Amino acid sequence: MARYTGPKTKIARKFGEPIYGPDKVLERRNFPPGQHGQNRRRKTSEYGTQLREKQKAKYTYGVLERQFRNLFAKAERTKGITGEVLLQLLECRLDNVVYRLGIAPTRAAARQLVLHRHIVVNGAVVNIPSYHVEPGTVIGVRERSKSLEVIVDNLAGFNHAKYPWIEWDEASKSGKFLHIPAREDIPENIKEQLIVELYSK
Repeated sequence: MARYTGPKTKIARKFGEPIYGPDKVLERRNFPPGQHGQNRRRKTSEYGTQLREKQKAKYTYGVLERQFRNLFAKAERTKGITGEVLLQLLECRLDNVVYRLGIAPTRAAARQLVLHRHIVVNGAVVNIPSYHVEPGTVIGVRERSKSLEVIVDNLAGFNHAKYPWIEWDEASKSGKFLHIPAREDIPENIKEQLIVELYSK
C-alpha cells in the first residue's frame, strides 16, 4: 500500500512542528519550505486551516485518505465526541501502540516491525499495522526478535510512565494496553474539532 516516502523535514517545516520526531533542520529553519517560505504572509482560509489540520493528523499517524475517512465514519457512529473518538481510534492502531510502548523510535519504524512479523498480540503474530487494539490486549516482541538492535536501542532508557494507558513488563518485553486514552493524555498537537468541521461540510 502507498505511503509517504518523501522528505520528512519538508512536511515538518510545512506544519511548523516536528511531527516525525526531533528534527534538527526544523529547529534551524522553522518556516515553510520553498523559495518564498520566509516571506509567505497570505492569510489561510477557514477551509485551508481545516484541511491543514486533517493533513497533519494523517501524516502524524501515517494513515492514507481512505483509511482516515473510514476511521472518521466509525468515530461518527461511536458514542462520544466525534473528534476525540477519532484520535482515540488512531491511538488504538497496532503500529501506534508499538511506537508508544517504545519498541520503535517512530511510527514508520513501528509499522515496519509489524509488517515484518516481529510483533505478537496476545501471543500470536500480527502483521497488520492498522489492527485495532482492545483494552486488556498484551503486545510484545516476538521471541526471536528481542535482540534486534533497533528494539534494544530504543527500549534502553525509554520512559514508559509517560503514557498512563499502557503498562510495560521489561522481563517479557511486552506491554499491556490498559484502556483507551483520554483526550488530555494524548500528547499530539491536533485540533480535532477542525477535522470534524471539515468533514461536516
